[in-house]
Amino acid sequence: MARTLLVTGSSGLIGSQAVRHFAARGWRTVGVDNHMRAQFFGSGGDPRWNLERLVTEVPDFDHRELDVRDRRGLADLVRELKPAAIVHCAAQPSHDLAASRPFDDFEVNALGTLNLLEAARAGAPGSPFVFLSTNKVYGDAPNEYPLVEQPRRFEFARAEDFQGIDETCRIDRSTHSLFGASKASADLLVQEYGRYFGMPTVCFRGGCLTGPAHSGVELHGFLSWLVDTAVSGRTYTVIGHGGKQVRDQIHSHDVCTAIEAFIEAPRSAEVYNLGGGRESNGSVLECLDLLADLLGREVPHRFERRARVGDHVCYISDTRRFRSHYPHWTLSRRLPEILAEMVDQAGERSRAA
Repeated sequence: MARTLLVTGSSGLIGSQAVRHFAARGWRTVGVDNHMRAQFFGSGGDPRWNLERLVTEVPDFDHRELDVRDRRGLADLVRELKPAAIVHCAAQPSHDLAASRPFDDFEVNALGTLNLLEAARAGAPGSPFVFLSTNKVYGDAPNEYPLVEQPRRFEFARAEDFQGIDETCRIDRSTHSLFGASKASADLLVQEYGRYFGMPTVCFRGGCLTGPAHSGVELHGFLSWLVDTAVSGRTYTVIGHGGKQVRDQIHSHDVCTAIEAFIEAPRSAEVYNLGGGRESNGSVLECLDLLADLLGREVPHRFERRARVGDHVCYISDTRRFRSHYPHWTLSRRLPEILAEMVDQAGERSRAA
């Protein structure tokens, strides 16, 4: 009998990729989504187009319209399914939106995670519980790493920091944004259910997770929004740091192979930084350069001097801890390949529209 995977936020970037990835490996996939993202970000952030593709293209995909804030509904669902693994992707993902809707942000990110953890503890306590956390749990503490300014990017100044930010970076005494605080609350809960109750849990503290299935908007999904803006010929707004701020980029497929590695060999209360690391990263200016090469034209852009509160100046994920536990995991795509795939996909969507 096929194993059952429960995925929350199943219409989103990582959730939809997880459905496809595990279904292709013979799992029965059940997705939970209430498409609140459309309410958060408007029609441009609505992932229903992704749901339609999943229902059409993934055999036996089972979609459940359910809000993670619905404690009873989640408990009943987990009791019904008894899933062999749970992948929790549902979230309110925007710094800026969290400040204007703090109760929605905390209830979705923190309370929703607690609801699912309790449902899992009651209905599937031995099943691996994978939480898609974020590097924003560190707040702006990574900005204390000494940096040097180069012509097109910032870079770590010390040789010992070359691999990037590891899991020992502190999470207190820093400015997180309300989004970072709600995700840190959820992150700590997932760890505690692993330690206190002995459940197999993991927090993947992601850098920039991306790919062609991303419904990027200006408030969330940097690379997706940049590609859509560039392909359409609109002007992209570079916010702060002169565009030299650096992010690592990891394709959704590679996030799912990391999730699969953990599910097949779970541990308890684990925390891993997950991103493109040294193999796949770039500044905003460097991404604009790569897109200009792909499109054969300059990408119109303008600069705003202000930076987002708590914004990371240079963030590269040190993935060595995860790789030491799962040495067969590797990246399948780097930033240039990711951008090329996203440009092709954005062009297809534009032509279809």
